[in-house]
Amino acid sequence: MARSEHMFFSPERMVALRRVILSEDEEDRSRAINGLIDYQTGDYSALFSTMKGLPVTVRLFDPPLHEFLPRSDEDIEETAASLGLAVRALRLHLERIAEINPMLGHRGVRLAITYPEMLQMQMQALMAGVRAASETQSEPVAVEIMVPFVSTASEVAWVRDRFNAIAANSGLLRTDRVKFSFGTMIELPRACLRAGDIAQMVDFFSFGTNDLTQTTFGISRDDAPTFLAAYQRKGIYERDPFVSIDEKGVGEMISIAIQRGRAANPRLKIGICGEHAGDPTSLKFFAGLGVDYVSCSPYRVPVARLTLAQASA
Repeated sequence: MARSEHMFFSPERMVALRRVILSEDEEDRSRAINGLIDYQTGDYSALFSTMKGLPVTVRLFDPPLHEFLPRSDEDIEETAASLGLAVRALRLHLERIAEINPMLGHRGVRLAITYPEMLQMQMQALMAGVRAASETQSEPVAVEIMVPFVSTASEVAWVRDRFNAIAANSGLLRTDRVKFSFGTMIELPRACLRAGDIAQMVDFFSFGTNDLTQTTFGISRDDAPTFLAAYQRKGIYERDPFVSIDEKGVGEMISIAIQRGRAANPRLKIGICGEHAGDPTSLKFFAGLGVDYVSCSPYRVPVARLTLAQASA
């Protein structure tokens, strides 16, 4: 799976992305967007060529927005100078978009909806990368677009309509050199409960078990170590739910979503994405749910393969 926000961490791309988010000049934003499209096109083309026809899942932009904004005084002053803004004006802008709890705030599909030019940028770069790779290899390019952090079917529909329009305009839907599929991450309890509505609009679900555990328990994964060890010592929790899946809570949410999703769309492909996908105990549970694939950290792949092979034997 390609986490598209990782494409923007180099200094020149970070500057361009900040222009898209913070600049008040439409032409300036447009130039920055075109520059980012050029960067990403090369990345996608190289990725698809390397995979030689194997499916590539591209998750749309999903960082908490604050990760890309200047924070230190020096960084704010440099950014203001590059944007042609007064430092005070930039600080006021940053204060307006600051978040108290960014992990539950302006991220995932919400960024695509509030900054549609960023979605347009990603889609245009993706189509250009697909076209470039398809012209240099014999195998068809297989791309799976994945929308993160959805909670409603209307969010999925909004992004899908724009993806379909951009793909249609590219002409790539009329060739057998490219295979597109469209899906979403299921990371929030409401998405699990409304999985039937969402499944009618997509080809696949990928359960993001890290965020689904956070939002089902109401526990921050980053802050959990301060008290989970005490919970385990006192027998309140049998095990850390961020290491092995909580079968009775989070697991039931996943089971409900799979049941409702497949009832609405029998062809729905089901995946698991997160650290749980490399945990043997969790994998045995997932195998019983009839998932089609798991996605985990590279070093966990051998364990995942062995556990799933044993579970299916």
